[in-house]
Amino acid sequence: DNKKKQSGSTFQYDAFISYNAQDEPWVMEELIPKLEGEQSWRLCLHHRDFEPGRPIIDNIVDGIYSSRKTICLITKNYLKSNWCSSEVQVASFRLFDEQKDVLILVFLEDIPTHQLSPYHRMRKLVKKRTYLRWPKPGEDTKIFWQKLKLALEAKEGHKSDPLIP
Repeated sequence: DNKKKQSGSTFQYDAFISYNAQDEPWVMEELIPKLEGEQSWRLCLHHRDFEPGRPIIDNIVDGIYSSRKTICLITKNYLKSNWCSSEVQVASFRLFDEQKDVLILVFLEDIPTHQLSPYHRMRKLVKKRTYLRWPKPGEDTKIFWQKLKLALEAKEGHKSDPLIP
């Protein structure tokens, strides 16, 4: 509740990045150079920005609520992780609680719908929202990065607003 009150228009980060540690090479090699390096976005990354010695769940909640958006990098590893599950739950709660477009789902690999079945909340989000898919090897990534930039720039409108125009 006290997060809601603090949720003014000033944010410490542009985006909280929710990902599985096994997908960290993609975060380090693709995401950070593109978003922080080329586009000067300020990202909240648990390996770098979480406060040591503090309960992880507190770091997660603070990271999500002090960021304009949350980007969930969905992989099979992500779906198996309890911490990733907690992050997407907190981000989903904020989405429904604030009625603002604060969540961006990025699928780094193909995941059949039946594998999302145990993750009811995520399956509902995927059905209702636009999400981004990382291109297959050999495909051009320019359009992906343009769409992600648009999603990050989008104002936190009402949750029924489309993520990407």
